[in-house]
Amino acid sequence: MKKFKFIRHDEKAMELPINIVVMLVVGMVALATLISIMPTPTKDMSVFVESAGLGVSTEDGNSIIVDASTAENPFAITVVVKATDSDGNPVRNANVILRGLGGAASNTTDANGFTTLTTPDNAEVRLDPNQNEGTMDLKIVADGFYDYEKKDAVMIIKTR
Repeated sequence: MKKFKFIRHDEKAMELPINIVVMLVVGMVALATLISIMPTPTKDMSVFVESAGLGVSTEDGNSIIVDASTAENPFAITVVVKATDSDGNPVRNANVILRGLGGAASNTTDANGFTTLTTPDNAEVRLDPNQNEGTMDLKIVADGFYDYEKKDAVMIIKTR
C-alpha cells in the first residue's frame, strides 16, 4: 500500500506561492515607477484660426465663402492656425489635424506656434450639390498640454 504525502508537510510546495507573491510585488513596484516617470499634461492651449481660404489665398476668420457659380468641386483649402499656452507663449511642435467634408490636412507648429494646413490634391474638400454649408474639425496634440479638439472649427459656406 502506498503512503500519500500531504502538501503541508512538503517544504518545496510552499515556495511556489511565496515566489508568485514576491514577483507580483516587484512587478507592481516597477509599474508604479514607470507611471510616475511619465509626464502628465499640465497646461491648456489657446488656439486661433488666423485665416482660412481657398487654395493658397486666405481670408480673415474661420469662414470660407465659396462662390458656387465659379468654384470647382472638390476644392483645396488653406487654413492658418496659431497655438499658444495660457500665458501667450507659442506652442512648438504641436501636431495639428483638420478634417471634414471628405478632406484632411495635417502639419506641425513652428517656433512661433503657427502652422499652415492645406488639403492635398487627393483629399480635397467637397460640398454636395444640395449642401450649402459644412464644417471641418480641428485637433491639436502637444507634449505637456491637454489635447485640444474643436468641432466646427472652420465653416465653409456656398453662395448661390
